[in-house]
Amino acid sequence: MLLIIATMLLSCDSEEADYSIMTVNGAIFSTDMGVTLSHEHVMVDWIGADSTGYHRWDRDEVVQRALPYFQEASGRGIDTIIEATPAYLGRDPFILAEISRLSGIQILTNTGFYGAVENRFIPGYVYHENSYEIAARWIDEFENGIDGSDIRPGFIKISVAEEQPLTTLHKKLVEAAAIAHRHIGLTILSHTIGDIPAMEQIEMLKQKNVSPKAWAWTHAQTGTLEGNVEAAGMGAWIALDNVNFNPEQEPGEHGSIEWYAERIMKIRDAGFLGQLLISHDAGWFDVGEENGGAFRGYSDLFDFLVPELTDGGFSDEEIMQLLITNPQNAFGIRVRVL
Repeated sequence: MLLIIATMLLSCDSEEADYSIMTVNGAIFSTDMGVTLSHEHVMVDWIGADSTGYHRWDRDEVVQRALPYFQEASGRGIDTIIEATPAYLGRDPFILAEISRLSGIQILTNTGFYGAVENRFIPGYVYHENSYEIAARWIDEFENGIDGSDIRPGFIKISVAEEQPLTTLHKKLVEAAAIAHRHIGLTILSHTIGDIPAMEQIEMLKQKNVSPKAWAWTHAQTGTLEGNVEAAGMGAWIALDNVNFNPEQEPGEHGSIEWYAERIMKIRDAGFLGQLLISHDAGWFDVGEENGGAFRGYSDLFDFLVPELTDGGFSDEEIMQLLITNPQNAFGIRVRVL
């Protein structure tokens, strides 16, 4: 397994390379990812870091609830799903490995900590550890497996507070992510609301000699078009990841299918189609809710957004860029430095 990774941990950033991707069932080459959704979820537990744990849910129940949606996704031609639920918020790699086995869809899980929502999902020890100690935890999960398993993360997931300068704690998370990236080459997927914290994170990474190409602004739809283009111009990945058809929305309203299509087209026209990621941010088996509550599937992008882009003049090659080539380049494991 690690032989593939070792051959791919290079400081080069050639878009022609075939990188390693770490799924919950082992390493694959990036060219084997196929059609990829770059930000989805299976389960979430909102109770908080001090109370969550594997005791909170029945794994078989979660698998049976989520599996039909993965089977539907497989039937739509989806090959890989990047599952973005972080530790202490419902991450369960054992569930993901089982769903992957049963559905045939390749799944990536993550390492990292989630700082949004007033740090409710940050474990207590993070407040006392420095960025190197935090990074060591994430590196250990990649090198030795998560929670005693041989399941390894395929990316680093962090989050910061919304639309404000970074707090001291969240700066520590970003710094830890930079340190971990330089050791293991995993891409940093950062839940970031608004332009201000996005730009600050990019500057912090640059100060740590980490290229913005190693960082993806997830929920970039919350930023301005100008902010998206500026971040892309510095090399960052722009992840528009809450594609959801809502018949009650007015066409063109923020968050509507038409809005997403227009934002994608404008970023393409600015020259950054090769740095766009799109997904649903769907799923969400809610621990504590009967039968997991409402579960949103992974098909709206194909049923509504892709046809809207096609009607707007997108070619088949450009659709393939968004759904196949870009995820390969974004999540391929390699150290990206300035």
